[in-house]
Amino acid sequence: MKKATQPIQAVALQYDHQVGSSPKVTASGQGQIARKIIEMAELAGVDIVQDPDLLEVLGRVPIGEEIPPELVQAVAEILAFIYRVNGRYAPADS
Repeated sequence: MKKATQPIQAVALQYDHQVGSSPKVTASGQGQIARKIIEMAELAGVDIVQDPDLLEVLGRVPIGEEIPPELVQAVAEILAFIYRVNGRYAPADS
């Protein structure tokens, strides 16, 4: 018996530190829409994080809405990790 595969899903967040609000969901979808979200993120050089549990919760937030306060800490930890990794592997200036 074949195991059912989950459709690909993606959620895009935008955060403007100058505004000081919580990150907002700017795109969300599955299947072809998720593939397009990922493709556009890759083209823009945006870091992509795979976290199925966080995706499940963020996928419930309506597009254009800020993420709930209880998710801010989880998103902040992921962003901090990405910034540390990017800083560690940043290209050296010539």
